[in-house]
Amino acid sequence: MPRREPALAILLVLLLVVIGLRAPAYVTAGNLVNVLIDSSVLCILVVGQLFALLIRGIDLSTAANLAFVGMFLALLSQAHPELPAIAYLLLAALAGLFLGAINAVFIAIVGVPAIICTLGTMVIYRGMIFLLSDGAWVSSHEMSQPFQTFPLESWLGVPNIVLVAVLVALSAWLFLRFTSTGRAFYAVGSSPLAATFAGISIRRTTLLGFILSGLCSGIAGYLWTARYAIAFTQAGQGLEFAVIAACFIGGVAVSGGRGSIAGVLVGALFISVVQTALPFVRVSPFVQTAISGTIILIAVAVNSRAERPRGRQILEVEERRPAPALMPIEEPSK
Repeated sequence: MPRREPALAILLVLLLVVIGLRAPAYVTAGNLVNVLIDSSVLCILVVGQLFALLIRGIDLSTAANLAFVGMFLALLSQAHPELPAIAYLLLAALAGLFLGAINAVFIAIVGVPAIICTLGTMVIYRGMIFLLSDGAWVSSHEMSQPFQTFPLESWLGVPNIVLVAVLVALSAWLFLRFTSTGRAFYAVGSSPLAATFAGISIRRTTLLGFILSGLCSGIAGYLWTARYAIAFTQAGQGLEFAVIAACFIGGVAVSGGRGSIAGVLVGALFISVVQTALPFVRVSPFVQTAISGTIILIAVAVNSRAERPRGRQILEVEERRPAPALMPIEEPSK
């Protein structure tokens, strides 16, 4: 495992120690379990975002996808309370996949830049939520019992929401580590031209990346809505910035081609601790937003500096490479 992940894990432990000195109630076992449960949704979202960032893209519509899928399933549970929890989970995956496919088509086939496309769909999905619900909220008393109870039910003492997050992360790690399609994400992000010469389809990899990002957002949408037992148009607003911050903190390269599941998960835990600890130490919500933005800037700066030595090494190798010998030019015979 790269050195960044252990260093970030140690920093996370030190952060918990500092917070514990200021607010001992935060580091109690019960509260830390709640932090882990609440961070599970963020962990699923950062796994999806990793697929987009690895191929030099970005998905700004993750939180809007989450909100739309959550509203759709909340209304479905209201109309069909007899559905089991597993049906909601499968439908969430399919709905998120469909929304991710919309991004994928516009980016990979139409050629719209990822940041522009997902910024547009972010607004469109929010508007679709308003049309779907007619601007109304769906509260806990309107949701079915199986819909609400699944995330916090446990298996072997572990809440289902945490188990789903672990399953998503493990599946993504196996895919990226042990399949040729998964390794293609790193190749495309590192050098699209070299990946093309190696026979890797840039278009197919881009399509798959944004579809997987949408899939993860859909799953997170159901878990978030059921966990907090509420669905509304602005649900999860601003969560996309926490997702991006967690990825950059976890070592994902801004220029693509570098990042790991372990890194983004530790980054997600770090962001979750910061966001949940600040209210304990009585920090203003406005200051919390400024701190989150500062964390993103610092993470991007650190990642950019980490990429410079690699670029300098490539230039040094090119400079040391001997120039090709020139063949003498023969004058044409008269």
